[in-house]
Amino acid sequence: MSLYEDIKNGKEKISLVGLGYVGMPIAVAFAKKVKVVGFDLNAEKIEAYKSGKDATKEVGDEAIAKSTVEFTSDPADLKSAKFHIVAVPTPINQDKTPDLYPVESASEILGKNLTAGSIVVYESTVYPGVTEDICVPILERESGLKCGTDFKVGYSPERINPGDKVHRLENIKKIVSGMDAETLEEIANVYELVIEAGVHRASCIKVAEAAKVVENSQRDINIAFINELAMAFDKMGIDTNEVIDAMNTKWNALGFRPGLVGGHCIGVDPYYFVYEAERLGYHSRIISAGRQINDDMPGYVGDQIVKQLVLAGKQVRDAKIVFFGATFKENCPDVRNSKIMEILSHLQQYEMKPVLADAWADPAEVKKAYGYDLSGEDKLKDADCIVLAVAHDEYRKKTIADWDSYFKSGDNSSKVIIDIKGILDNNEVTKAGYRYWRL
Repeated sequence: MSLYEDIKNGKEKISLVGLGYVGMPIAVAFAKKVKVVGFDLNAEKIEAYKSGKDATKEVGDEAIAKSTVEFTSDPADLKSAKFHIVAVPTPINQDKTPDLYPVESASEILGKNLTAGSIVVYESTVYPGVTEDICVPILERESGLKCGTDFKVGYSPERINPGDKVHRLENIKKIVSGMDAETLEEIANVYELVIEAGVHRASCIKVAEAAKVVENSQRDINIAFINELAMAFDKMGIDTNEVIDAMNTKWNALGFRPGLVGGHCIGVDPYYFVYEAERLGYHSRIISAGRQINDDMPGYVGDQIVKQLVLAGKQVRDAKIVFFGATFKENCPDVRNSKIMEILSHLQQYEMKPVLADAWADPAEVKKAYGYDLSGEDKLKDADCIVLAVAHDEYRKKTIADWDSYFKSGDNSSKVIIDIKGILDNNEVTKAGYRYWRL
């Protein structure tokens, strides 16, 4: 009988190694069908899950509380499973090179607790070759087992979009791959237990690894193109969003909007491709250029804040700037690689007084990651400038009158609104006389 059949019949378990924004929803989804062990080194996180608290807000407290996932921070519990899914972060170092420590560490932990007959599937985003050339040797060294004989490996890139309630794990087609044909079918069958959209069988592990970095690099390049247009159109006195609205009337327009590119995927994954390509002697031009443009956007926005304050007759030094939004994207509490923080850092050279608020972010996470405090409503008043940084639903619902209440009293021409996400209606705001700028 196959491992898939044993899992389906309850004889064997699946384990999830890493229970963040990706691993936790996968664990909860599988637990509706089969037995699941959910492992994370963060004991505090595990206790929160056990008490029914979903800090990621990906599946919600009720789903966590009802789930049958065996949440644990004890690595030895991994021995009870035979099908392991590794879903740990893969960030970059300060020099933009891949930081493989999380996936290497997860491989060491799993290797120490790996049993014969297991299948290990990596979901963490990596450059082609990492699974077989880096992870497998670690698994073999720590377990004393031989890959291909005692255990098998595969790769299935995560495609979960944090905060997206439409495109979910179950309805996004899953790319799967295995070290051989038999392993590929086992992995495909296991994922088909929960993936309603079905799976795409890649020919080999490297193809699946490459597909992940390429799909995010493609998005990064498209956003960089629109960001470059936005900077040029700003000098031409043309509203970029109005241009895009007009362009989108054509059937094959892609519909990308200008913005800040942060988070754990699009702002990171292209560097994995660039790193491996350059290691092999190919210098990336388009992808590297796109990354440079998007990395420069926080500084560009920061300069525009200063410019608009000057044009409004405001003193830049000691100006009170209120930022609404600290997460890397809307309707999501994830603050990893948030470009809003880079804007704040850029403004520090002008000795401004930035105030930060967010309807979704955990104040403790923001403080720990960036050293900034999130402020309550009572600290947001008397602003010289407000920055609509993240398009949370709570902010989209506010009216012009709501936003006006945060300003110091005075003529609207002295009130600066920086609308990074294009939340407000351009005509409405400018007709009301505000000093308004949007990306």
